[in-house]
Amino acid sequence: MKNKILSVLLVALAIITLNSCEKKEQKQAEAAPEKVCYDGSRPIQADTADLTNDFYDNAETVELEMTEISVEGEIENPGKVDFSKLPMRSVIVKETLLDGNGDKFVGAYRYDGYSLYDILNNCRLAKKNADSFRPIIDLYVELENSLGEKSVISWGEIYYPNHLHEILIAKRVMRIVPSKTNELWDLPEKSKLVVSTDLITERNISQPVKISVKSHPIELETIKGKKPLFSPTLDIVINDEKVETFSENPKNLTNTVLHTIFYGRGRGIHSTLPFDGVKLKDYFAEKIKRTQKSLREGLFVFAADDGYRAVYTYSEVCNRNDQEDVLLVCRPELTDNGIFRVFPACDFFSDRAVKGMKTIYYFE
Repeated sequence: MKNKILSVLLVALAIITLNSCEKKEQKQAEAAPEKVCYDGSRPIQADTADLTNDFYDNAETVELEMTEISVEGEIENPGKVDFSKLPMRSVIVKETLLDGNGDKFVGAYRYDGYSLYDILNNCRLAKKNADSFRPIIDLYVELENSLGEKSVISWGEIYYPNHLHEILIAKRVMRIVPSKTNELWDLPEKSKLVVSTDLITERNISQPVKISVKSHPIELETIKGKKPLFSPTLDIVINDEKVETFSENPKNLTNTVLHTIFYGRGRGIHSTLPFDGVKLKDYFAEKIKRTQKSLREGLFVFAADDGYRAVYTYSEVCNRNDQEDVLLVCRPELTDNGIFRVFPACDFFSDRAVKGMKTIYYFE
């Protein structure tokens, strides 16, 4: 009888202990926030107790109103974007807009969404000018919303940068709230183009509905394999007007030295020597007025003596927040592949480092 009672007591004690452990584990789970998963694989829960080292999961994440987006232009397979097949990416942004009395800070945010890299990755290019110029570095994309607002992004910004997936169509947003002031920035309500490398974020237009892939329409004679590839002077042409010609870098600009591993997509390593030159953003600061239109739609074409050219946006040259500047390099001693070259420190590959440069064009 005593053994039976003892067995019953042991079973009861085991049940009580098990229930206690389950309740303790449940309380611990409720106390610890579930880690934010920016890829959407798990529910997003704010770390309001600041229990992790992640600064970018501390506030509520809000869904943005999405709309259909079509991709068209110089591609073989136009159509609607299937977001269900794309991974989720995340960027952090300090949004600032132009203002008559100075730049106006809007707020700091984490955006989650779909990168242009992924959206355009399976588009089969059909360049209009492929017969005369096959390289893809004269491509750009134009994003437009239902209000008619447009922003341009160069192909190089999407597929050539040192840091990929930094241009998104955002579907979620979270405030990055300062811990002392607890200031709550206004939240957008609709999906948004987000270019995280921009200093002034005018290109971040709301709810784009169309992406158009385009090659720049400029007509240049192309002489493949031209030797020597050489131009003794460099012309600056802004909106079809030649504004300056020079045979050396401007003396009034500070010389900058950038160390790099110069690596091409086709030929691999070129050199590990530094480049020195002047920042093109400093030169164009007085030549091109910084406006919403230039920030959103401005395009440069850097053209060589043989017709080789590369497209850059105004914002990636003159409106960066990462100090990965674009240099104008002048080496008068070079009689082949000289004397001017552009060097994009922002690029992983060397393909847009146009050498034997003859003209820099700017268009809005």
